[in-house]
Amino acid sequence: MNDTLPSRRRALRLAGAGAVCLLGAGLGMARAQAAHSHHGGGYERLNQPGLVPRPPLADQQAVFDSPAPKARNPGRWIVRAALPLPRSERAWATVLRGRMHLVGGYGEQRVDRAYHHVYDPEADRWIIASPLPLGANHVGVATMGGRLYAIGGFVEQNRKPHAECFAYTEEGDRWQRIAPLPAPCGSVACVAMDGVLHGIGGAVGDTFATKKSIDWHVAYDPRADRWERRAPRPTGRDHVAARPHGGRIHVIGGRGDSFLTNSNLHHVYDPKKDAWEMRNPLPTARSGHGAAIVEGRIPVMGGEGSNRVFGQNEAYDIARDSWEQSAPMPTPRHGLGAVAIGRSSYGAGGGAVMGGSIQTSIHEAFTLE
Repeated sequence: MNDTLPSRRRALRLAGAGAVCLLGAGLGMARAQAAHSHHGGGYERLNQPGLVPRPPLADQQAVFDSPAPKARNPGRWIVRAALPLPRSERAWATVLRGRMHLVGGYGEQRVDRAYHHVYDPEADRWIIASPLPLGANHVGVATMGGRLYAIGGFVEQNRKPHAECFAYTEEGDRWQRIAPLPAPCGSVACVAMDGVLHGIGGAVGDTFATKKSIDWHVAYDPRADRWERRAPRPTGRDHVAARPHGGRIHVIGGRGDSFLTNSNLHHVYDPKKDAWEMRNPLPTARSGHGAAIVEGRIPVMGGEGSNRVFGQNEAYDIARDSWEQSAPMPTPRHGLGAVAIGRSSYGAGGGAVMGGSIQTSIHEAFTLE
């Protein structure tokens, strides 16, 4: 992806700052960047280069109200170091050795970027790591066995999926190709559990007219480098939140074919039974939201709907099978990268308005402390 280097340099000039940081001994070429300002963020259009002010439409579409009861401790949000450049539609983020990894997505007037940004929470700093071998948006990601996996994705704007899969090793800062998906798919929810990588749901179709959500469930065994079929999800959905806890996989919300038909369904997969069960539904139906696991709870943040961008931060108590509302996101976004590191949940980048026309580099963290 040498064609991205001029655009990266342009982003640095816009930011007016840059720094160098090593991500272990193997990342001699890694660079950390400050974006726009150390604390804050910027906006950029998909059809026009250069930073722009926060669009008025973002405030018009922002939604904060939740029907869930209020938490006794609502928590608070803290501004963290902005992304090196505005980007969105990665689909998910994941944690490898205490750092957040974001791969692929929209940015700098393209929807097939191979970006690979790494956030170090201790230094509050971003690092550029080796790019994806194939740029795409809505790439499924998870970590397992000390490696980062990137699964499928779309090569056009939220459509035309591919089946290619890759594994990233921090030592040497390199990617390698692994067995492809059984069929092309984007927005696949990926969760690692007990040495197996689960790919759940997603969307297929080369055009907006043919695009549809699917209910498939495949599992990757890294020892055999092979995908196998598992019990399909009860409904076809994509743009979901999926996180593991207690030997089960929680799949929350999402959409059936488009954000006009967002879902509040909450299913749990038991790999020992190869079966799905229902749980208490998400209070606010949405898609393109982020989620994390923090101390037996799943905070679900952001997302989009028809003419809506959600700021709700609704947390699911796994033991009680109940929901409550915590402090909403200061900046509602969808298509953001969200993870938990320690006792904090991080939400980086995303779309500020419905759809993919506006990207942002804003990065905020939620904590109960």
